[in-house]
Amino acid sequence: MHNWYHIIPKNTGLSAYAWIIFCVLPFYFVFRSSGMLEIIFGIVMILSFFTIYRVSFLAQDWTWTVYLSVSINMMISIVMTIFLGYVYFALFLAFYIGNIQHKGGFISLYVVHLVTTISAVGTAFYTQNEFFFSQLPFIIITVVGVILLPFTLYNRNKRERLEDQLEDANKKISQLVVVEERQRIARDLHDTLGQKLSLIGLKSDLAGKLVEANPETVKSELKDIRQTARTALKEVREMVSDMKGKKLQDEMIRIQQILQAAQIDFHLDGSPELTNTPLLTENVLSMCLKEAVTNVVKHSQATACRVSIMQSSTELVLQVKDDGIGIPEQMAFQENGLQGIKERLEFVNGSLTIESSQGTTLTIHVPHVIQQMEEEELS
Repeated sequence: MHNWYHIIPKNTGLSAYAWIIFCVLPFYFVFRSSGMLEIIFGIVMILSFFTIYRVSFLAQDWTWTVYLSVSINMMISIVMTIFLGYVYFALFLAFYIGNIQHKGGFISLYVVHLVTTISAVGTAFYTQNEFFFSQLPFIIITVVGVILLPFTLYNRNKRERLEDQLEDANKKISQLVVVEERQRIARDLHDTLGQKLSLIGLKSDLAGKLVEANPETVKSELKDIRQTARTALKEVREMVSDMKGKKLQDEMIRIQQILQAAQIDFHLDGSPELTNTPLLTENVLSMCLKEAVTNVVKHSQATACRVSIMQSSTELVLQVKDDGIGIPEQMAFQENGLQGIKERLEFVNGSLTIESSQGTTLTIHVPHVIQQMEEEELS
């Protein structure tokens, strides 16, 4: 049941001194007996009760050991109540039963203990007479404790277990958030640096080949390399410094620079200034657009790229189309960048479709469900 096994119960609303009195008090009831045999019998009962009570906390929750120990202590409590007028062992048993986690075991032992305690108290009124009546207020408190204490402890322990489970779940969620954040940072670094470093490598190779044949072209390529490196450095600094969400309008300027550096014509249909779009959605769209354009630069061998933005009351559609060599349909989502786009869109209930005819067309659909949910919560 518990890793601890104190004779004095804790967190029951009574101080340790009160429980010490309950532990010492039975000896008073024993020594008020007239006969030596009665005194010896009473001491044996008391020591047996506390020994079994302590051992019972070593047992696992709801095993035969628990059932046996509680049954023996119930009989000892009944004997002490009827013959010696000491009813307070019932409080110790009520505390123990309240700490049983097994629902069936708790209910069965609670009912048996309540019935036996009330029966023993009723019988003791006939066997103890005036002495038992003199402690009537304390007996009533004990009976009330037998009724309420087990349920109070059972519900409190259940609440604590649920709180522990919630805390464990929150820790796991925090760990998953950290893992997801690391993956996001990895994707962002890939998106930010991967395509620019690839572009720098390609232009460096081209400049090396043309250094003697066409110096003027080399100068232009070196200028593009320098500009691309500065852009990459700026983006890395922005990402590391504050991890702010990116506006689609700002991202459109960057991809235009990238496409121009790659000597790919850029065309824009629609306005990149989004309306009634959550920042999370716009940030996801910005990253997806960057990844799509990166694929155009790296793999498409295209000469032109067209970006279309269509906004309606129900959804936002972002389309990236090039006139390159296309992507085989069966290989589409095996490409790391496209898989990253698909994963990002899952955060905003978006979808991605790919068409490969006279080039490649990536179409992103993002519904306005998130925005509608936010409006409902505010209203």
